[in-house]
Amino acid sequence: MKKIAITAATLGLATTMSATAADISSPPVYHTPEVTPVHHEVKSATGWYLRGDVGYGVNRMKGADYVVSGVTNVFATAKLKSSFSAGVGAGYRINSKLRTDVTLDYLGKSDFTGSTIGSCGVATACTSTDLSSWTAWSLMANAYVDVFTYGRVTGYVGAGLGASYIKWGQLSNTSCETASPTNCDPTVIHGHAHGWRATAALMAGASVKINCALDADVGYRYRAMAGGRFFQNVSGAGGPGRTRSLHSHEARAGLRYSFGGCDSYIPPYEPPTLPPVYK
Repeated sequence: MKKIAITAATLGLATTMSATAADISSPPVYHTPEVTPVHHEVKSATGWYLRGDVGYGVNRMKGADYVVSGVTNVFATAKLKSSFSAGVGAGYRINSKLRTDVTLDYLGKSDFTGSTIGSCGVATACTSTDLSSWTAWSLMANAYVDVFTYGRVTGYVGAGLGASYIKWGQLSNTSCETASPTNCDPTVIHGHAHGWRATAALMAGASVKINCALDADVGYRYRAMAGGRFFQNVSGAGGPGRTRSLHSHEARAGLRYSFGGCDSYIPPYEPPTLPPVYK
């Protein structure tokens, strides 16, 4: 019996030591927590859209000419004031990068101030003060390319071609002696002029997606309009006048509303990186 008890105790100790050694030598087991995928749905509008914009333009003129006794002369100064604009348009998104539209803008009143130097009725050395203003309707066909998208913001560049109908008001011309500005000829009023001018534009800006159908748009537009008739001839007082090209640097803001429903897109699920849990 004593041998049997010793043998049993020895076997039990050997079993315990073997199990302990197995626990020490076995590598720890790590279990990655299970995470339920969460899918975020992103929507974008396609097809036709309508737009409306307002803007503020800094206007510039390359110069102006006028005719006296068959000789063309150049205005000594020719300046335009800034003005507001408003427009509407309709367009079509061709794909995720390219869209086109047709826009009609009204360019608000921009005052003109100019001067000429030469002889007049009261003296041989005179300086004139010339005052007028213009407004315009501008019809443009435009194309835009989206260059990047970050979240809800999409940056774009674009270009446009078209024509602008410019209407000049009457020109008020008052010539005074340069050395004595109060010694002046009677003021002469030249008749207004109007007509279509070829127009080109370059655009850059960003749109912010409000929802799948509505985008807010802020941007810059450079608009160049060809020269043309400025004012009419007045017998004995000179004319007609002609402007060189007109240029406008516009800051614009507006909204685009898209039709045609929305395309849904669920991006591939990427599980988050979590620390392992030891069990």
